[in-house]
Formats: sequence, C-alpha cells, structure tokens
Amino acid sequence: MQVLQLLISGVAQGCIYGLIALGFVLIYKATETVSFAQGDLMMVGAFIALGVMSMLGLPFWVAVPAAIAGMAVIGFGAERLVIRPILGQPAFAIVMVTIGIGYVARGLITMIPAIGTETHALEVPYKNITLNAGGLVLAAEQLVVIAVTALLCAALYLGFRYTRVGVAMQAASQNQLAAYYMGIPVKRLNSMVWALAAAVAAIAGLLLAPITFVHANMGLVGLKAFPAAVVGGFGSLPGAIVGGLVIGCVESFAGFYLPEGFKDVAAYVVVLLMLVLKPNGLFGERLRKKV
Repeated sequence: MQVLQLLISGVAQGCIYGLIALGFVLIYKATETVSFAQGDLMMVGAFIALGVMSMLGLPFWVAVPAAIAGMAVIGFGAERLVIRPILGQPAFAIVMVTIGIGYVARGLITMIPAIGTETHALEVPYKNITLNAGGLVLAAEQLVVIAVTALLCAALYLGFRYTRVGVAMQAASQNQLAAYYMGIPVKRLNSMVWALAAAVAAIAGLLLAPITFVHANMGLVGLKAFPAAVVGGFGSLPGAIVGGLVIGCVESFAGFYLPEGFKDVAAYVVVLLMLVLKPNGLFGERLRKKV
C-alpha cells in the first residue's frame, strides 16, 4: 500500500515536470532552441492568477483562463521582440537570452511591493480535500494534476493531428525550409509555438501552486523538468510526459527509501544513466550524420 501511495505522489509530481518539459520540447522542435525560461514563465503564470484573485477579487475559475491567456500573450511577445531578432546567431547566444528572460521575469516579480518577496497560498476550490480509497489517502491536488495533465495531452494530440495549425506545426518542426517553400508561415508558427509553450507553463504553475505555494523562486522546478525532457527524448512530446513521470517517481521513491539528500540528486543520476545507456532518450529519434 505504501508503494502505491508513493507511486501516486510521484506521478502527480512527474506530471508537473512533464508539462514544463513539454514547453522545452515544443520550442526545441519548432526552432531548435532550448528555452531555459520555462520554469520562470510557469511562476509568472501562477502570480497572474494570484493577482486576478487577490487584487481583482475574481474567482479561481476566472483566474485560470486569464493566467493562461496572459502567458500566451507574453510568450508570443517574447518570441517576436526578443527571440526572433537573434535567430541565426550561435545557439549559445539564444540559450543565454532565454536564461536572461527567466532572470528578468523573476526580478520583475520580486520588485512588486509586498507581493514579490512573500510566499502566497493560491486558494483553489479543492484545497485540503482528501479521498480514502482502499487504505490510500489521495489528495485532491494530486488527482487534479493527473487529470488535467491527461486532458491536456489528449487535447494537444488531437490538435496536432487533426487541425490545420497543428499539422503545419508538425511540418515546420520537420523541415522549416521545406515548410516555408510550401507556403506555411513559419515565423508566425514559431510565435504560436512560444505562446503555446508559455500557456502550458501557466497550466503547470496553476497545478503546482496549491501544493508548493506561490513565490518568486518556484520556477526553479524547471531544473527538474529539463532532465525529464532529456530522459524522454528532446524531440518527443510524449517523451516529455513519460520523462516527467520517470523523474517524479524516482524522486518519490528515493525520498522515502534512500538517505536524506538523495531525492535532490536522483533526477540528475537518472539523466546520467540515460545519457550513457540511451543518449537519444526513451522516445528520441536516432539521427545519423554523414561525414
């Protein structure tokens, strides 16, 4: 029974990692750029929801779409104003810019008086609700995380498979030049991918906030999501979720069965093993380069 309890806890945490990793993979597939700002974008989304609820006095069900839409606009604007002008530069420069975006977002939040430097609780309707099922104690927060992640993955799958925009995004991710010659607006799609990645990050923040509270450093959880993307395979959307689940479960079991401190390094041990045994990740494509 204890194993099942740990497994459910690990799956819930892994879903958060997986959602943030989805943002990594979406942006990488579209632009071959790694965005290290995903964790901080998640944090900003949580603060937007907090502001809508605490300052405007609106209910949680209004704050959720407001935060998601707000982060989509921010992601769209970040690609247009910051990322697009430096495309074509060395990959290192683009990576540093994404790190800078994260630091700027964290700094701006911290500068907000009486809000940015404090820890806040996001009041959600399902807070402190638990279910007992056959001896298992299931927190509503964990069940909501798992359910929303499943629904979001289904929505993304259907969107990429059956909508014109989704099919165009897939084509552009395979070969941007060929997609451009076929009349696909690649630049506009890149902006939409950044908007989608930021919206997914906002959802992750809304799911994580009731569990760990809202604070300026909550975006550091993105450091665990990056290993999830590597484990799953950096070019695979399903791999991002699976990688997140692997990291979450390993952390959950390591925190219970292994000495204190092992939980914090478990994700990186898994990444090292994956890079040694299967460098392309669980679902990564094997690419061959002729020289």
